Amino acid sequence: MKIDLTDTTASKINKALVQGRRAIGTPAVGMVLTLVIVTDEENAYDALRAASDASREHPSRKLVVIKRVSRSPRDRTQSRLDAEVRVGADAGTGETVVLRLYGEVVDHAQSVVLPLLLPDAPVVLWWPVSAPIDPANDPLGTLAQRRVTDTYAAEQPIHELTARAETYTPGDTDLAWTRITPWRSMLAAALDQVTCKVTSVEVEGEEFNPSCELLAMWLADRLDVPVQRSMSSGPGLTAVRMETDCGPIVLDRADGSLATLSMQGQPDRAVALKRRETAELIAEELRRLDPDDTYASALKFGVARLSSGPAADGAGASATADASSSSGSSAADAGAAADAKPAAKKAPAKKAAAK
Repeated sequence: MKIDLTDTTASKINKALVQGRRAIGTPAVGMVLTLVIVTDEENAYDALRAASDASREHPSRKLVVIKRVSRSPRDRTQSRLDAEVRVGADAGTGETVVLRLYGEVVDHAQSVVLPLLLPDAPVVLWWPVSAPIDPANDPLGTLAQRRVTDTYAAEQPIHELTARAETYTPGDTDLAWTRITPWRSMLAAALDQVTCKVTSVEVEGEEFNPSCELLAMWLADRLDVPVQRSMSSGPGLTAVRMETDCGPIVLDRADGSLATLSMQGQPDRAVALKRRETAELIAEELRRLDPDDTYASALKFGVARLSSGPAADGAGASATADASSSSGSSAADAGAAADAKPAAKKAPAKKAAAK
């Protein structure tokens, strides 16, 4: 059931929710949390679809906040709130309210969302795109116990990780971190099977993928060994190589779905490591509402402390070779100049002898 409301208020939206529940014969509220999604019109459909799929595991009230951009100065001074209320089969498991904000009310979205939150239920806020640098101090972020961002959707993902580390508040999390959960589980299980000491690690993945940096920082933080970040053509994270005192341990995923775990003295094993959909990532994040201390520790380790990949090393070697050749040529030039000076001094002696 869908109910469209134009130029409405939060009170009318609540009445429409009650009306919709009675119309479909479910007056009771059986939802466990409120999921607030802050997005734009372009990404609203995909975000709502992912949240609806995740609600099968976590029945929730989904509030989609879409801040519309006013085209003229006159429109910016006129505040308007449009809403679309969905209950029953149209909302998946739970209820859905799509809020479109116009004019000055865009800057006061928290005043619109606050009356629509479920009473005595946790609040999770998700920014699929254009997340603030400091989610906890965002007006909407102050309403939530958990704040979910996605660094992968940022313009400069690696710089975004550094900024998030500086503004981290317990309750913040990132879908780029959620994407590497199967990798972390598999690497931890592999290390549990051997009694070896890890000496170095290499993490390989495509460029501008913050999940690779997060996995590298987690390994460096937990193992206290140098970790090298190297580039590949993808897709996503492609390989992790750990050098140990009893042989290398390699987890390689070249095709984005099936990985191979190789360990010294054991046969190679195929491991399912497919790239997961957004709905699966959101469902995983909704399973725990307490602060993620492991994510905080890995994030604060710092991207700058990771060693560069082979490409950067090659550039450094060429720069060193250029510097050496230039210094060698300078020395040769200096030697030639030194030889030329004595020759110049001997010329007057020969001239005097001729006289």
